[in-house]
Amino acid sequence: MRSRGRTRATWRVRGAAGGAGVMLLVLTAAPASAESVRSQEWHLDAMQAEEMWQASTGQGVTVAVIDSGVDSSLADLKGQVVRGKDLSGMPGDERDDYDGHGTSIAAVIAATGKGKGALGLAPGANILPIRLANVDMASNETKPNVQISKSIASAIRYAADSDAKVINISLATSYDVPELTDAVKYAQTRGKLIVAGVGNSGHKGNAVMYPAATPGVVGVGAVDKNLRVTAESERGPQVDLVAPGDDIVQACDGGSEICTGHGTSASAALASASAALVWAKHPDWTANQVTRVLINTAGGPKDGTKRNDAIGYGVVRPRVALTNPGDPGPADVDPLLAPGEQASKPSGSPAADAKAPSQTVADASSSSGSGSGGGNSTVWLAAAGGVVVVGAVAAGLVVARRRRS
Repeated sequence: MRSRGRTRATWRVRGAAGGAGVMLLVLTAAPASAESVRSQEWHLDAMQAEEMWQASTGQGVTVAVIDSGVDSSLADLKGQVVRGKDLSGMPGDERDDYDGHGTSIAAVIAATGKGKGALGLAPGANILPIRLANVDMASNETKPNVQISKSIASAIRYAADSDAKVINISLATSYDVPELTDAVKYAQTRGKLIVAGVGNSGHKGNAVMYPAATPGVVGVGAVDKNLRVTAESERGPQVDLVAPGDDIVQACDGGSEICTGHGTSASAALASASAALVWAKHPDWTANQVTRVLINTAGGPKDGTKRNDAIGYGVVRPRVALTNPGDPGPADVDPLLAPGEQASKPSGSPAADAKAPSQTVADASSSSGSGSGGGNSTVWLAAAGGVVVVGAVAAGLVVARRRRS
């Protein structure tokens, strides 16, 4: 019999701190009727999802979810979950979820709303689950934590050889190993776009976490309804984009099957879903081109800089990427690295002033500064015109990513 995952009212998934591999989402069960669930998904309203879905739902794109497994029997995920790989050695398989984290991440990406009413940002996409052993370990011993990094590397390699175009990793570890870097490079040669949450210890040490800090991975931080980077979202040169990551209503495993969560796990999932939406509309594009368009159409820093260590190049705006993508640029150039530049991975903690840059995304209109976060949120994510996208660059121009300590 297939496991139904946890049935407790509350899941507490620890934030990314220290050496242990961790999941990056905190979930709290929230009973809600199907009629009211969609109305609570503020991030979909902010992104004007219904309008986007007229152009793309992500159909034909598979997103690999490297996590705790994905419960394929969840009402809002039925029919979305394809066969993947179980690397955990635990009872069941990759379509059983021993924690609930992977199922929620998959739902943020691709829930259909046909069950309890929760919708993902890319409800036409498929989910390919890759289950790892319990990555939320209390032990700080070197061996198991290094093994977590190696397990993530193995999962990336499996995803690289699969039909998935996007690889979502809502997990983090402070242990960088050669196997992880090599796996990312291998996935890039296979044309995959890799997205990872940057971690949830921005308010507790702000340690550099992998694989978000691995060159070739799109590192994603979290913002709230008021366009502010959340306190827990980590800062540093590994942040490329930000996406909603606070008060995210989503389908989940167990109980009411509806939860509210926060963390860079959800942010990474929304960035992955955004990539799926764009790729479905432009199936001939490469991972480099999809990434470049997401960067070029992001709502940039309010302080007028190209990027900063709080929000990277800005908040991901798939609606703009779908309606006005611009020139996707060269197919074979990584938009996050300058040609010939050898990326140097950050080590230790980011600079002491990592929190100093502006942590607010540029508003869409100078006339909408009422101070109401809810009032501005729809505009900053959805407006296609009237926005000076500071993070954008000229068509075909490579954005150099500086990975430094």
